[in-house]
Amino acid sequence: MTDLVKTYIAKAKDIQKSWHVVDARDLVLGRLAAKVATILMGKNKVIYSPHQDTGDEVIVINAKFVKTTGNKLGQKTYKRYSAYPGGLKEESMAAVMKKSPERIIIHAVHGMLPKSKLGAKLLKKLRVYPGETHPHQAQQPKALKI
Repeated sequence: MTDLVKTYIAKAKDIQKSWHVVDARDLVLGRLAAKVATILMGKNKVIYSPHQDTGDEVIVINAKFVKTTGNKLGQKTYKRYSAYPGGLKEESMAAVMKKSPERIIIHAVHGMLPKSKLGAKLLKKLRVYPGETHPHQAQQPKALKI
């Protein structure tokens, strides 16, 4: 029994972080969110560990041009609650898309991340911008084709 495979735990010096830019123009929301969540968690790397942050930073541009399938723009609603009586606010996806399209992508990616402190930490590595420009040129992000 000495030939047992040991579990690999990535050390801090082994984890290499990089930056990626994803252009959301004409991409389907759910498929985009699944790929972005995979990169944030680091599942695309060999050193992936479910309890560690081995993922990369992701910048999503052109969030206002993301596509949805079916009739989601008219039927899907986003709910917020202010914790006061009568404080429930509901907005359709079309209204949220007009006001702040980055919220839709953040909400979709958040649903695909772990529901823990690690998931909250991973979500902070996501930056979404409605237009073409972003202020992260100094990090030299690589374009990621999805």
